[in-house]
Amino acid sequence: MIYVMSDLHGCYEEYCKALELIDFSSEDILYVLGDIVDRGKEPIKILQDMMMRDNVYPIIGNHDYMAMSVLRKLTVEITEDNYENHLTEEDMEAYYRWMQDGGHVTIEQFKALSFEEKQDILDYMDEFALYEEVSVNGRDYILVHAGLEPFDENKNLDDYGLQMIFKRCNYDRQYFDDKYVITGHTPTVMIDPAYRGKIYEKNNHIAIDCGCVFGFALGVYCLDTQEKYYIQKEDDK
Repeated sequence: MIYVMSDLHGCYEEYCKALELIDFSSEDILYVLGDIVDRGKEPIKILQDMMMRDNVYPIIGNHDYMAMSVLRKLTVEITEDNYENHLTEEDMEAYYRWMQDGGHVTIEQFKALSFEEKQDILDYMDEFALYEEVSVNGRDYILVHAGLEPFDENKNLDDYGLQMIFKRCNYDRQYFDDKYVITGHTPTVMIDPAYRGKIYEKNNHIAIDCGCVFGFALGVYCLDTQEKYYIQKEDDK
C-alpha cells in the first residue's frame, strides 16, 4: 500500500502510532509531505526514524527548508579564514525568523547530537524532494507540501520552484481534470471549519494537514484505497 502523511511537526508519538495503525511494513511506501520539524516535542527523533526506512520518501516543507538553511550554516567549522564573514546579516535574519516560527525545539535537539549525527541529518534533508508524481490504480497524484500557486495549467511542475513549499493552494479551484493534488501546509480547519482534524477532499484537492501539532489529529491517506486514518493528538504532559 502507498500512504501519505504531512506536517508531523515533531509529533513523534503520533507518528509512531500512525505507522502502527496502518500496519506499515517493508512492503508499503510512505510519502511525508514536509514540515517534519519545529513546534512539536521530538522533531529529531522523527527524522532519525525516517532515515532508517528506505520505503519512506520525504518531500520538503517550508519548516524543513528553514531548518536546513540555518543548521547547515551553524555546523560549518569556524576557521581563521571564515570567522569574520561566516554568518551574514541575512543569515541572522533567517535564524530569527526560524526561531519565531517554532525552530527552537529543533535547534536544541540538534545541538545535542554528535557532529557525525548532525551531518547525517543534514545530508538526509538535502535529499528531500520538492514534489512527487505517483500513479495508483489509474489515478494520478501530485504530492507537494504547500501547493501550485500561482497556478497555470501550461506550467511545468519544476517551474514552481520554492513556491511549492510556501504558497498555499487555492482549494476553491480545480487545477486538473485528470489529476489529484495532495498537500499539507494548510491545516484543514483553515480551509473549512467542518474539516477540523479531518482530511479535506474537494475539487481534486486532498488536503491532509489535520493540525496534529495544534491539538487536532494526524491524518494518513491511502492512495490505493482512498481510506483515511487518524491519530488524535495526545495531550502534552
